[in-house]
Amino acid sequence: MMGAGKIEQFQKRWQQSKYVEGLLYSTGFGGFVYLLTHNIFFGILGLLLAAGIAFWVLKPWKISSENAVGYIDAHVPQAGFSSGLLLLPTKELSDLSKLQQYRVAEQLQPVLSKLRPPHHLFRAALVMFGLILLGLAGGFILTKFGNISDGSRSTNDQVTFAPKDSISTSTETPELTETIINIQYPSYTRKSNVTTSVPNIKAVEGSKVTWNLEFEGNVQEVEMDFMGERIGFRKNQTRYTLTKTLETSGFYSFTFKDADGNDYVSDLYSLEMITDEPPVVQIEGLDNYTYFEFEDDKRLMLNTSITDDFGIDDAYIIATVSKGSGESVKFREETVRFDRAISKGRKSIQLKQPINLDALKMDPGDELYFYVEALDKKTPTANIARSETYFAVIRDTITDEFAVEGNLGVDLMPDYFRSQRQLIIDTEKLIADRPNISEKDFKFRSNELGFDQKQLRLKYGQFMGDEAEMQAAPGQVSSTENEEADNHSGEEGDEDLLEGYSHKHDNENEHNLVEEHSPEEEEEDPLHDYLHNHSDPEESTLFEKSLKAKLRDALNIMWDAELHLRLYEPEKSLPYQYDALKIIQDIKNSARIYVHRIGFDPPPIKEESRLSGDIEGITNYDKQEEFQYNRPFASTRTSIARLELLILDKKEFTDEDSSLFEEAGNELAPKAIAEPLKYLKVLQGLRDLQKETNRTKENYEVVQKNLLSVLPEVEDNPMKRTKYQDEINLLYLKELGVYE
Repeated sequence: MMGAGKIEQFQKRWQQSKYVEGLLYSTGFGGFVYLLTHNIFFGILGLLLAAGIAFWVLKPWKISSENAVGYIDAHVPQAGFSSGLLLLPTKELSDLSKLQQYRVAEQLQPVLSKLRPPHHLFRAALVMFGLILLGLAGGFILTKFGNISDGSRSTNDQVTFAPKDSISTSTETPELTETIINIQYPSYTRKSNVTTSVPNIKAVEGSKVTWNLEFEGNVQEVEMDFMGERIGFRKNQTRYTLTKTLETSGFYSFTFKDADGNDYVSDLYSLEMITDEPPVVQIEGLDNYTYFEFEDDKRLMLNTSITDDFGIDDAYIIATVSKGSGESVKFREETVRFDRAISKGRKSIQLKQPINLDALKMDPGDELYFYVEALDKKTPTANIARSETYFAVIRDTITDEFAVEGNLGVDLMPDYFRSQRQLIIDTEKLIADRPNISEKDFKFRSNELGFDQKQLRLKYGQFMGDEAEMQAAPGQVSSTENEEADNHSGEEGDEDLLEGYSHKHDNENEHNLVEEHSPEEEEEDPLHDYLHNHSDPEESTLFEKSLKAKLRDALNIMWDAELHLRLYEPEKSLPYQYDALKIIQDIKNSARIYVHRIGFDPPPIKEESRLSGDIEGITNYDKQEEFQYNRPFASTRTSIARLELLILDKKEFTDEDSSLFEEAGNELAPKAIAEPLKYLKVLQGLRDLQKETNRTKENYEVVQKNLLSVLPEVEDNPMKRTKYQDEINLLYLKELGVYE
């Protein structure tokens, strides 16, 4: 039937759309590969590979007539889910089916020709164009920067020579026939030697580079110009050889002379040194500070990770034990080896080592400082690296107090108290730990910090002459209660039972050692207004007035810091603590003592010459000293001026110009090592001027422009400015410089 033919046409159009979709995908990938590699073979290979994968995923050959019938029934209402009847022979259908077949064929005939099969051609086209654009961008990046990244900074991969001046000779010009460069890496790197003909070299520090140049023709001498240093080649039959140990990065070129004395020069090539980096040592899973109680198991586990670029030679632990304090402190340093043997030459190792503080003979109060040190295999001097320093402390539960007698205890050394900086650190740690601790622990630690803040305030208060805040001992009777008890006993007539067993030196003049005076008899000291009373805190001269005011401000701020800590508000206490720390630091800096240098002591003057007014024989001392100012990049600036004359055809290129441009290149060479993209074009342009064929007006202009672009600006000398400049004028001048 005619309807069956329409269904077959729809099936074929569906399959064709799938094939086209796969071709779009494969074309995009093939174009991407070609644009990236600029190789037609790889492009075709990528196209075929992508086409095979796309067709295998899309499977256009599997679209059957049943698929077409299912799609038509689902998307065409006129089919009435009976389009499958069009594919069946009429003889096999019943009368009702024949009627339905005829009706469906009549309704589908104008619809099927316009029905589009399902496809993703638009998406495939977008993917194709996206891959092509990506290939263009990648090819541009590789073309622009690929030469620099792989060391090919010259337009040619081979060494080429050109004459420095015009040649008028009948002899044949020598030609370079073979270039062999051998790179011998240091033995510890375990890298095989490299042989190449590309003059742009990139090798490890300490490598030996050997250049072998073979010429056809008569050559007198061959030299290398390395950053202004001339190094001669050694002749071995027809080959010229030079060996150099790579110690620094730079740029070099070759020159040679023929039998007639004509000079030939090569392009500029790079010699890049790769630095052997020191090992990287890290200790994982260990706090910087670890505290142990006396009864704890005093062990630490070190998990150490060490990596190096060319191999590790050795690693060990440096442990320092500190005993005592003050001037009696003693240090003992030990080297602790890892239990596991170090596999020398490996680039990455993981080491575990327990540290037993008891084995190090540490006592309570001792401190341990330790770090891991590693060496690589660099020769002759290995690189040494170390980890961070970690600390382990055994808490001391015993406090020694100094005393002169048993009943007259004197301890002039202040007790341990936290500094303001330590209080800030602990407060910040408390705020960070608040979500992970209970409310009880949080309030306890906040109150403890408030107590420590109080202790610190009292310690600084001693400098101001403040009295310490002390509470009465348990069971102690106040002076008021004693007076009331005495009055009461006097009234009752009762005898004090402890009178014969107690000493009242503080209350009575028992032995009449001091003559007693009534308060009315005491006379006022006439020198009171002219002396400093050190017992009065306000009259204390320990600090000058400004420092006393600062310290008083700090003490007042400490009150507020303590208040918020007591109220369990460490966040509000932190700003006050920072303010107090700032004032304390200002006081410390202002209280520094600077010792002046001892000046010249003149000889004594004769008494008969004093005040006589005789100045005969006395001359003024006048010293004049001249300093020669060496302007930076002098040769470069002179080269710019010289190029201007060459551009205007006012001068001819001479040997002095060649030497001048060579000196300018040597000045800029150190800058080119750090910033090759900025300075390499300038150096190459100066080198090209050594060749007679490149001495044109256009090349002069290009080289001069490049020199001006890299020449640093000179800072102005201090001088009085006579003209007025405001911001508007400066902006105007800046814009003129931009668009000039």
